[in-house]
Amino acid sequence: MNWDLPKPFTLDIQVQADDIDELGHANNASYVRWLERCAWQHSQSLGLGVVEYRELDRAMAVVRHEIDYLAAAYAGEKLTMATWIVRWDKKLRMTRHFQLCRQSDGLTLLRAATTFACIELSSGKPKRMPPVFIEVYAKGVVADDALPKA
Repeated sequence: MNWDLPKPFTLDIQVQADDIDELGHANNASYVRWLERCAWQHSQSLGLGVVEYRELDRAMAVVRHEIDYLAAAYAGEKLTMATWIVRWDKKLRMTRHFQLCRQSDGLTLLRAATTFACIELSSGKPKRMPPVFIEVYAKGVVADDALPKA
């Protein structure tokens, strides 16, 4: 795949019949589910899953999705979703970029950015990232020199 950034975390996806909407292609809600699944699996691969979130009484909750749908996906197609942590303040916020490509031809179907905020699970209120979040998520942050220049 021709990834936008180096060393992505990737998730393979096969478009299922229940992903397809009345227009005959994958529904936008399916894309959002794939974004979420990819982010979760990346966090788990780094060492922070739902068990750790509950133990720490902290979680990274979505506050904003920006999605560019570039081409449609169809039933049975094999796709690969990539993600990178591109920005974080080591306090409350973190931003991931995503790129979804069709495996058969490498075409990019979607690009997205999701902003997360650290919350306290027991109250739902914003709370600073605990030290373990900073330590673990640091392993997944893209180096500044790999990011495109504005």
